Amino acid sequence: MSLFTIFAGEKDVKQSEEQFLIKQNEVISTEKTKEENRNFGKRKTEEFWELESLLHSHVVEELKRVPNLGVENEKSRIDDICQSFLEYEGARLTFEEKQELQTYVEYELLAYGPITPLLNEEEITEVMVNGANQVYYEKKGKLYSSNITFRDDQHVIRVIEKIVSPLGRRIDESSPMVDARLPDGSRVNAIIPPLSITGPTLTIRKFSVKPFEMEDLVRLDTLSEGMAEFLDMCVKSKVNIFISGGTGSGKTSTLNVLSSFIPSHERIITIEDAAELKLSQDHLVSLESRPSNIEGKGEITIRDLVRNALRMRPDRIVVGECRGAEALDMLQAMNTGHEGSLSTGHANSPRDMLARLETMVMMAGFDLPEKAIREQIASAIDLIVHQSRMSDGTRKITSITEVIGLEGDTIVLQDLFRFREKGLNTDGKVEGKFISTGIRPTFVEKLELYGFTLQPSLFAGEWV
Repeated sequence: MSLFTIFAGEKDVKQSEEQFLIKQNEVISTEKTKEENRNFGKRKTEEFWELESLLHSHVVEELKRVPNLGVENEKSRIDDICQSFLEYEGARLTFEEKQELQTYVEYELLAYGPITPLLNEEEITEVMVNGANQVYYEKKGKLYSSNITFRDDQHVIRVIEKIVSPLGRRIDESSPMVDARLPDGSRVNAIIPPLSITGPTLTIRKFSVKPFEMEDLVRLDTLSEGMAEFLDMCVKSKVNIFISGGTGSGKTSTLNVLSSFIPSHERIITIEDAAELKLSQDHLVSLESRPSNIEGKGEITIRDLVRNALRMRPDRIVVGECRGAEALDMLQAMNTGHEGSLSTGHANSPRDMLARLETMVMMAGFDLPEKAIREQIASAIDLIVHQSRMSDGTRKITSITEVIGLEGDTIVLQDLFRFREKGLNTDGKVEGKFISTGIRPTFVEKLELYGFTLQPSLFAGEWV
């Protein structure tokens, strides 16, 4: 078979036509999806991968002759090697076909394989690899099928290893799950067989190169200007805030924005499973948990880091996400002078967030009565910011809720702001408006101590 026919067979490969809305599983028009897929080329044949592997091996051998080139020189050297090889071996290939082969080899050596163009596309927010032959991506809140494929499952695993190895983490049969991050802070999760029956699965949640600012969230209609002004005052006045919401609702982005309001003269300690927060303050210490080694030893949990952070003279403690026993230490920190702490948690509503916190505190292993746990929660948390991903893929802060205190055995909540949804317009977009409930928070005096005045117009809303 000639090198020219390697590409001729690509026309017979069928494109996937399965597309989904993130929440409703509605089918997106085939025409629109094909238009999206044109950006990322056609599915690759086995013959293409054979030639790519041949070129890849040749480039690697040539690079061994000149080690320690540096990134820029290495890229230039790869270009020269590829052009020389293809000029001799691929005389019957078109210019575009040669460029495609060279690009894929560069993706393998300098980036993250076939999914590199998806990661480079700014509007794409999430990339999902379900085995070698299924790659999906999220764009503007909607899910699309891509024509991108890997050569085989081992190819996917090599890309995963390339991501996790620099972080001192591993993935193999003895440790088939891993959480990691890319150098730009994008969140990575991978799970491989035998746990994943469909093959190696890789999920990358991208973060923008330029972190969101509050103006961006207002522009994207995630919240209103009045809500943004109120949250700004709350963070600067050391109000303890918990951000709740479902998976992919934008909790971490909102946490990053709120954390940016912390005054630069304060000492901030961030604690995360995989470092994602990007704060601009100078006095910042970022801590990251560590999984156990191959012998099952050396694990450092979020809870260990929270307890250690209390000895580091923090003005603010920011925990990326509470999902276990660390919730107890976080609540105790909020109750023992570490005001203005911030964290997130998975929940469907502010009330559900409180129930989850109770459960997480019980995971600490102490036999505490329910009332004592609820007293801790009610005393520690001042405000719950709940965020949701709507049916059209947009993210909105659907409620800002104050934790009033404990009455009997019940924690009392009151909404200060809400998003009132009206339905979908003709374009399938969610319509609604942000409203104030007309209730002023009980911690107004605390805001005033920090020099802020709540204008009556901020709460001149309507009762819900």
